[in-house]
This record gives sequence, structure tokens and C-alpha cells, in this order.
Amino acid sequence: MLAGALGVAALAGAPVRAEDGYALWLRHAPLEGEALARLDGFAGSVSIDLPDNPTAALAANELRLGVDALLGDGAIGFAEPSMAAFQFDCDDPAIATDGAFRVTSDVSRMRIAAGAPIGCLYASHAILRALEQGADPATLALDEAPVMPLRMLNHWDNPDGHVERGYAGRSIFDWWHLPERLDQRMIDYARANASVGINGVVVNNVNARAFMLEARYIAKLKRLADAWRPYGIRVYLSARFSAPRDIGGLATADPLDPAVAAWWQAKADEIYAAIPDFGGFLVKANSEGQPGPQDYGRSHADGANMLAAALGDRGTVIWRAFVYKAQDSTDRTMQAYAEFVPLDGQFADNVIVQVKNGPLDFQPREPFHPLFGAMPETRLMFEGQITKEYLGFASHLAFLGPLWKDVLDADTGRGGTVAQIVAPAGMAGVANAGSDRNWTGSDFDQANWYAFGRLAWNPALPAEAIAREWAAQTFTRDPQALDTITAMMLGSREAVVRYMTPLGLAHVMDTGHHYGPGPWVCDLARPDWNPCYYHRADSEGIGFDRTARGSGALAQYAPQVAARWADLATIDPRYLLWFHRVGWNQAMPSGRTLWAEMVHEYDAGVAAVDAMARDWQALAPHIDAQRHRAVAENLAIQQAEARWWRDASLAYWQSLHGLALPAGATPIPESLADYQRRTFPEAPGQ
Repeated sequence: MLAGALGVAALAGAPVRAEDGYALWLRHAPLEGEALARLDGFAGSVSIDLPDNPTAALAANELRLGVDALLGDGAIGFAEPSMAAFQFDCDDPAIATDGAFRVTSDVSRMRIAAGAPIGCLYASHAILRALEQGADPATLALDEAPVMPLRMLNHWDNPDGHVERGYAGRSIFDWWHLPERLDQRMIDYARANASVGINGVVVNNVNARAFMLEARYIAKLKRLADAWRPYGIRVYLSARFSAPRDIGGLATADPLDPAVAAWWQAKADEIYAAIPDFGGFLVKANSEGQPGPQDYGRSHADGANMLAAALGDRGTVIWRAFVYKAQDSTDRTMQAYAEFVPLDGQFADNVIVQVKNGPLDFQPREPFHPLFGAMPETRLMFEGQITKEYLGFASHLAFLGPLWKDVLDADTGRGGTVAQIVAPAGMAGVANAGSDRNWTGSDFDQANWYAFGRLAWNPALPAEAIAREWAAQTFTRDPQALDTITAMMLGSREAVVRYMTPLGLAHVMDTGHHYGPGPWVCDLARPDWNPCYYHRADSEGIGFDRTARGSGALAQYAPQVAARWADLATIDPRYLLWFHRVGWNQAMPSGRTLWAEMVHEYDAGVAAVDAMARDWQALAPHIDAQRHRAVAENLAIQQAEARWWRDASLAYWQSLHGLALPAGATPIPESLADYQRRTFPEAPGQ
């Protein structure tokens, strides 16, 4: 049967069939050619050393069903160890219990060893991932351990089903019917997370509702925790800091008030009685109107440590560093550093400070946050946004692996890279999963969920490798098609930057919903709500001066980093207007003026999207029709909106300086007034 298939490319994809994206990267499409022959010649039964352990049983079944699917024949069963081709040892004392695993193989047997059952589950997914990319089971060798101890998703889901900054339908959490009814989607979600090593989930919005701490919600949370425990996932809650006052009958939420501390202690005890492995609390405090310890003249450390004492060694307080105040007239990007650095060393051992990747707010491009490396006595955690609030929602293709790698690989000048700084704590990602059938609103947005998990497991993984393995598991194994898809993904985020925020611009999106361009918005109540605050453009130039001549934000970075960005001769042009105000006619390294360079960047972004659309159309023979059409439709939206971004932005800049477009540039088809009249009060995610 296999002889005729051996002439087929080893990794050729199976014939395309209609798919709706629900299976994510766990399709396990049948192998062909040499890859199929190797696995068929090796595969046999599975043995498990801890059959009564739910996680070990999941690990064995995941591998058995996955190999069945790759073979396409459903012939793999269970057997005694002496007879099995795949042998699990999930209690190996020589291996750490944090999820680490070791896989060794010979011509007839594969041994999967781990210090704890969760390591076996992670190993099963790693083995299947390798087999899907053509690995020979007879020589497969893996030795892995997670770099980050906490690999967590933050859901901005509200209990009524609305998802703040969600673009994939409604919330996946059916709180109304819990605890009596648990949707199968909760199990499928846990399985997907386990496949990439995610081990913690915050189930509710950081703009939290106090009633989610009530007994009726603890019962709902317990049902989730029980369902997810075999997958190695601990549940966390976003806690509203004012809960003792909101639902506890107290007159205050002052963290130094003994009655407040006692209320939180009792609440923590109540939660742990129901959920012994409850992960802890995520807190957004004194930011964007949320209550916090500063309401009572206390510090962030006072608030975090009070909650940490209530949890004790049972759990962790994760305290967000995303803070900015209406009454603070300094550069908004400086406020988190100013508030938190003086508190270094004052946080309890079970407190983690969660820091966004950049100092502003999940922009298409930002420099790394200056807090990374500036608080050596405090555990800091990376926070990225998987959902694309500022990168075209779910309809624009923007693979975020390169964005996160830029930050994780950045040398802070203060003791290592960002990845090294956060390694003792972990990484958090604002989730993009919703009720849409394909989970994430678009098929390519699944890749950002996947990439986040893979980088939290190992931040040294190259973005190219992550993109390629995701595409092979999700779409096709055809080598030429994979080359095309991988190239599309790797260039996609840069395309978005170029047609939205070129040369270091930031936060020029329309306000509130952040959909579409709005650089002309200058009249909102708070200065730092206005795009004009960030670009500072006028007839003479554009850009935010953050050097010593301006806001001084560069001084928050290590001297060697600040020096590189402070000098116009050495700064990476991609960050130019983030740190410098530049005249429209300033000469750029390319020889163009700044104005001509901006037009070039906008045009390059539009051209890149056009190229992605053409490349995707050519992939039709390799992708099932349903998903190919869905992606093509999104790319058509992205093509139109990239032009909208380009034209509206250039029209506004031109209204300030009056310069003509460079020779040969495409004319702007509408007036600035036409672009300014576009409003979208119904835009999703608000």
C-alpha cells in the first residue's frame, strides 16, 4: 500500500477538505509519502505507567489519537510496556516536575519520561508536532523544560458575555449556565492551551466586577478549575480592589485597614476551600478609573502586599503596571516607571508586577518598556496583547511573533534581555479567543495564540520556526506553500506598522474603538486621550521629543540604550518619531526628506498587503475552499483599509504642512473632510 506513496514528497499535505477552523493547529491531518511510511513502520500500541492519573491518561490518549489521525487508520491501542511502541514514564525522579520531559527513541520503541504527568501531556503534543513536520519516530529525541514558570492568558471577558477588545464573537465562558452546565468548548479550549504549554488562565476582565468574588461565582469557577486541572491549567480571577466596600459591607477598601485585610483573608480562604489550586488574583488598580490603594494615600506595594498576605503561599498576586492619571501632566509613557521603580524591593515574595511589552499601550511598534531591568528586586512579568486592538482587529493579517521577539530579545542594558528579566516570573497574553467557530475571528489570528504559548515556553524560539510549524499543522505541509505562508506571516506585522504608524508614530487610531485612522482627533477632555498628543504634528514637523530637550523619557532607559536612541545618527529609523521631533524636510538616511519617506512607508505597507493577497490567491490548490475563501475575504478588507489608512493619514499631514506628494505618488482620492466624517460607533470590542 505504501510503495506507491513513497514517490510523493515526504511532507506533502493530504487532499484538501472543507474545514471551519475549529480544530485550530490540532487537526493532525494524515501524513503521506516517506513520513507516513516511517510512522507506519514504527507505530504500535501505547503503554502508560499511571493509568489512574487523569493527566497521564490524557497524555497517553492524546498521543494515541494523534498518531491514529496521522496514520489515517485508527489502529493504535494500549498494551503492556513490554509490547508498546510508545512507553510513558510520568514519574521519573531524574526530571523536574514543572512540565519538563525527555523523549528518546530507537528503531522499535519511544520512551516518554517526565517528572510529573503534566510533562507527559506536554511531551505528547511535542511528539505530534515533530511527527507532523516529518520527524522520524525511530530517531526522535526531545529534551525540553519551560523557561517561564507562569504562562498565562488574560481574558478581558465580562460576565454578561461581552469581550472588551474582543473581535471573535462573544465570550467563551457561559457563566449564566455554570456550574450546572459545562460547555464542551471549555475542554477543547483547555486542550489547545495545554498543547502549547499554557498553564494559567485569568477568566475575567481586568476592569473587574466585584460580584465575581461572591459564593455563586466561586462555585462556577470551581467547575472550570475541576475541568481544567487535568490539563495543567490553574484558574485566576481579576479582583476589583474595592470589593470589600462594594460587596463586603465595609465603608472602606483601605489596604492598611485591619477589617479590609480580614475580609480579603476570609475571601481567599473561601476560594481555596473550593479550589485548592486556585492561582491567585490579577489586579488593575488606579488606572483608567479603576479603584486602588492610592485612593487612600497608599502605594501599589501596600495594596499588593495586603492581598498577598491573604493568599499566603497558596497563590500569587499579579499587579498590573499599566497606570496613568488624568492629573499627571508628564509624558504618559513615563508614568509607570515613575510610580513603580521607587517601590522596588517592597513587594512581597508572592507578588508579580505585570508590565506591558512597551510603555504606551500595545501599539503596532513600541520600544521595550523601561521597567524591564529597572526593578531588580521585584519579579516582573511580560504582558502582550494577543487580540489585535491596535493592529486591525481580526480582519487584518498581522502575525505578532516578530513583535514579541523584538521585545523579548531586546537588551535592557540592566542585567540581560527582556526575556531574561521576566524568566523568573513568566508571560501573560491578553487572549483573542471568542465564540466564533474558528475561535479567533480569523484563521491567521490563531497563529498569535499559538505563538504566544510557544514563546512563553521558550522565548529563544525563532519567529520563523513558530510560523512554519503552525502553518504546517494548520493549513498544509506542501513545502512551497509553507514557504509562501511563512513569508506572508513574517512580513505581515511590518506591513501593518508601515500603513498605520510608520517611523515610530503611535496611537494615531480613531479614539474609543481604535478602528481606523484618527490623527486629527485633538479635542478630547484629557490630553493623553488624543492622537495629537502623541504625534505633535504641525506645519514645521512631527514626532514626540522624548530626549533631554523634551519629556526626558529616554532617561528612564539604561545609559547605553538611551544614548543609541538619543542620537539621530544612530537611532533605528523605526523608532525615530517615538523619540524625536523631526522637520518635514529633514533629510533621512535614504536621501529622501522625512515627508517623502513617510509617503514611501505608507505606500510600502499598502503594496505589502497587495502582495499577500496575490500570494494567498495562488495557494488555492493547497488550502481547503472554506478557509481559503475566508482568508481571501479578510485580505480584501485589509487591502481597502490599508489604503484608507494611507490616504486619510497623508491627507491630514498634508493639511498641516501644505507640501505636495512626491512625484509619482498615488493621489489621495478623497478630501480630508470626507475621511473625518467617517464614524463607527458600532465597532466591535468596546
